[in-house]
Amino acid sequence: MVRSKHWYRPLGHGYTGPMYLQRGLLPQAKKIRASPTLSREAKRRLRWMEYYLSHGRNAKLTYRHFGISSATFYRWWHRYDPRRLESLEDDWGTRRPHAVRQPETPPALEAAIRTVREHYPRWGKVKLRLLLRRDGWTVSESTVGRTLTRLRAKGQLREPAIVRATRTRWRRRRARPYAQRFPWGYVPQAPGDLVEIDATPIEVLPGLRRIHFTARDVVSRKDVLAAYKRQTSQAAARVLREAFARFGFPVRAIQIDGGSEFKATFEAACAALRIKLFVLPPRSPRLNGHVERAHRTHQEEFYDLEEIPERLDAHNVLLRHWEETYNNVRPHQALGYLTPNEYVARWEATHKAHTK
Repeated sequence: MVRSKHWYRPLGHGYTGPMYLQRGLLPQAKKIRASPTLSREAKRRLRWMEYYLSHGRNAKLTYRHFGISSATFYRWWHRYDPRRLESLEDDWGTRRPHAVRQPETPPALEAAIRTVREHYPRWGKVKLRLLLRRDGWTVSESTVGRTLTRLRAKGQLREPAIVRATRTRWRRRRARPYAQRFPWGYVPQAPGDLVEIDATPIEVLPGLRRIHFTARDVVSRKDVLAAYKRQTSQAAARVLREAFARFGFPVRAIQIDGGSEFKATFEAACAALRIKLFVLPPRSPRLNGHVERAHRTHQEEFYDLEEIPERLDAHNVLLRHWEETYNNVRPHQALGYLTPNEYVARWEATHKAHTK
């Protein structure tokens, strides 16, 4: 039996002795999957610990493998007690400090904020702050916003039904059933680890506009291109399926902005293909830098030079020829002047040799 020591210090239990691992797994690991007491989330976190301990305590490898942030991993690692697996539960202990900071907004100011909001129920914190300043109050926008949130939570803010309904619809519209925030610390290492997809309008003829979609693999710079009449989620879903078929390697994660074309049908297609879907915060195009740069390249080297046909199918035939040229002929500076497909072939050959 192969054994290795893992010295640990369970928080708050006073024990600092060794724990033995059998073949890199925790002693409790065989019981975990059958345990009805652990939640799904706790079992998932336990798999992080198993992986970490069985891979040489390599934290970076662990959080990249599971697509989590380093802060998330270390927070749960420090909470983890192998003798009390419930330490990986969300509600184990309490996250609330014993002494919490109390709101410091004076009651008179709170009353003034409530009064002006009830008088102008459609106005936001920026406008309300200006009105309060006219009345002699020194207050920040954030204080106005927090006060309104607190009053609303306590049921102390009267708002018309239409205002409440609008807020409910807005929250529902924001909900993403499958997409998740881009995990901090996630670094794509192999072709297919991350593909950025974006759409941009292109005026192909005077008065004739098309929507150009680019799907770019971040590692190999390989692109899949398509043009559509409208910027819809159905069109984006077709681009996703085309990319999945034409890249030539497995696609593991997609990155998008928050546009409506990447919701509904597109999001359902990602879920059906079991591809991770990362959505970026609003107004952050620099985080989609690879595909934004691709848009510029295709504008300068294709649309600015070619005469685009009026028929959409002919446009896509010409665009497909350009895609082949881009991926197989055009040297790419960031790839050491290899083409994207040459880079993919070299990467696959190198990593197959290492795995033999």
